[in-house]
Amino acid sequence: MTIAYLRISTNRQHLENQRDEIQRFAAARGITVDKMYNDIVSGKKNSKERKLGDILKRMKSGDTLIVTEISRLSCTLIDIMNIIHQCIEREITLHSTKEGYTFENNLNSKILGFAFGLVAEIERNLISARTKEALALRKANGMILGRPVGSAPKRKILVENQEILLHLVGQGMPYKRIAKNGGIDLHH
Repeated sequence: MTIAYLRISTNRQHLENQRDEIQRFAAARGITVDKMYNDIVSGKKNSKERKLGDILKRMKSGDTLIVTEISRLSCTLIDIMNIIHQCIEREITLHSTKEGYTFENNLNSKILGFAFGLVAEIERNLISARTKEALALRKANGMILGRPVGSAPKRKILVENQEILLHLVGQGMPYKRIAKNGGIDLHH
């Protein structure tokens, strides 16, 4: 079975570019992608706490996993190394389309996995440092950071759906079920 894993960190990013790239990659190699899984979650979150963890649990020897970049697996070196190691040990072929590498059970794959994992973590740290520096400079120059007061998107959703929510509460529906039906995570 061939599975494609697409991950973005926020709703403001788009999965289409990853989907298109994986489809071009598969078509060029005569690979049929059986399933595509989308994940909207930070790469900092452990893979076991994301869809990727469940996907890897279900994959078997001989299966193939395709991602556009190693950094789609995770943003931490240790997690990337664990995922690549798990794939190699379980004889799951891992393709990274942008880097053009295939990770299989051989020494070259193990060395490349380490190198790309290290590069992904360094890149993430550099981006974070540059972002913090830019924000600090803006703040030092008197710019007010953050959302304007009263512009909370969640509050807007509640206000716009007030009648429906009050009706559901009035019918005795538990808050957790209302939140779940509305696609709202109460833990964040």
